Amino acid sequence: MPDMRKNIYYLLFFLAIIFLPFFVSADTLGQTREFFIDSSYDKSGREKILASLKKVSLKAYFYMDSDWFNKLAPGDQELVQTNIEALSKEFDEKIYPTLTQTFGQEWAPGIDSDYNITILFHQIRDDAGGYFNNGDEYPKYQSPKSNEREIIYLNSQHIFFPIIKSYLAHEFLHLITFNQKERLKKIQEEVWLNEARAEYAPTLLGYDSEYDGSNLQQRVKQFILAPTDSLTEWQNQKADYGLVNVFTQYLVDQYGVRILADSLQSSKTGIASLNEALIKAGTQKDFSQVFSDWLAAIFLNNCKVSPRYCYKNGNLLNLRVAPSLIFLPSTQKTSVSLNYSTKEWQGSWYRIIGGEGDLKLEFKGQENVKFKVSYILCKDTDNCQVLFLSLDEKQKGEILLKDFSKNWTALIIIPSIQSKISNFGKGEPNFDFLVAISTTLKTEDEKTKEGLLAQIDFLKREIARIQEQLKALLAEKGQMFVCQRFDNNLYFGMQNNTEVSCLQNVLKDQGPEIYPEGLVTGNFFSVTRLAVIRFQEKYTQDILTPFGLTNGTGIVGPRTRAKLNQILIP
Repeated sequence: MPDMRKNIYYLLFFLAIIFLPFFVSADTLGQTREFFIDSSYDKSGREKILASLKKVSLKAYFYMDSDWFNKLAPGDQELVQTNIEALSKEFDEKIYPTLTQTFGQEWAPGIDSDYNITILFHQIRDDAGGYFNNGDEYPKYQSPKSNEREIIYLNSQHIFFPIIKSYLAHEFLHLITFNQKERLKKIQEEVWLNEARAEYAPTLLGYDSEYDGSNLQQRVKQFILAPTDSLTEWQNQKADYGLVNVFTQYLVDQYGVRILADSLQSSKTGIASLNEALIKAGTQKDFSQVFSDWLAAIFLNNCKVSPRYCYKNGNLLNLRVAPSLIFLPSTQKTSVSLNYSTKEWQGSWYRIIGGEGDLKLEFKGQENVKFKVSYILCKDTDNCQVLFLSLDEKQKGEILLKDFSKNWTALIIIPSIQSKISNFGKGEPNFDFLVAISTTLKTEDEKTKEGLLAQIDFLKREIARIQEQLKALLAEKGQMFVCQRFDNNLYFGMQNNTEVSCLQNVLKDQGPEIYPEGLVTGNFFSVTRLAVIRFQEKYTQDILTPFGLTNGTGIVGPRTRAKLNQILIP
């Protein structure tokens, strides 16, 4: 009998060890915990914070940085709680099921033996929407600053705006990727492709359909600023995110989201995993060919030329890269020699126009790398053809175009390096090309003038097109906006508004007795409204007395604007 009791004891002890993870207590609403955070992302460089649990949903715990939340005005605290409620519903019913069904499961129940993931809001630097730290997926003896839970971090400032859904989807896909690649397959995904999938998540969920204010709009503007960034050499800059998003939009437009999902399930990483996914999709193209097609598509973006040279996404129908312009004057003989450098999987576009006669182009690339040179010949916008320059072992090649300006309006050269599929270096190999025109000198002055006028007209159209592309970008860059005067009424609830930013700057200059917080965010919430009231009551005679008022209203109307303009332009 004693032996039997002893055996039962050992059996119960063994079962307790096996099933212990399933009985770990869950987090409870309202509790406060200490979390490690990444000091390189935190706005104040903190390594630890206290955060309180604001919402427990079916799939997640929503924690809020206590220091940040407690400093909010009561009205803003209520708005935060309301938005968390809505975000938790969105996560449970849309983000979680859509992304897990498409890409696979996160680690569940995970290192913390809890099926809920943790979403922690804290004060992150302005240029980041959130982040994921795979160190949290390892025990503290391996990763001393691990929170030992499935956790993603979001910028608390964005809880007031719809774009928070896109940032949540992005970071959650990183959590999925960790499980599918690093934990299950014991391999680490290349950063650029990891970010590419995460960048596409908001589009998959429909959050980019409303283009204004979307993540996609931000990325397009970043791409327009730096289209010649390398796709694969990740530096964690805005240009990297812009390029990887714009490229991935094209990739999925052409081959479907399964390309991203299948590459995630592959035991390979990066380009090799995409090549495997392309084969599985039944396409005859490899990644190199897809990339070359995209280089042409981002210049042409015209389905009339070919379906593979355009975007299907309605928000990207007008997206085109602006190439470097090489103008050949109409003289008897013209020769232009140019030297450039480039990186692996980087696009460069050079548009050659002008000249009369036969055009000869000679290309010479650095010999220790593999160049691929495509070129586009256009008669007009809808009449273009994409060709490839044949290069020898020394990376040399040439083309000859008879009567160039008579037969074609432009020649676009697109060289790229496609030597490596992994282990991308930091080098920038050189290439150069010589463009030569041979012609007979014109004897009729009028004909020469007509040719010059036609070229000038073409250049004007090109300038107008480029200005249109940059118009939205210039309007977006608030730091370029100069506060000159207030022409519009301003009121509670306005967001991302340059005049609100100017208002906050003027209020800040009035001193801490008017605007102690001194925040310049472009968002008109409670703290800004209170500052406006103090400002109005400071200048009662100018603003309130004419209306028979003694207390400020917090609305920037005509009288308040007049006083602000008087201060702004004394």
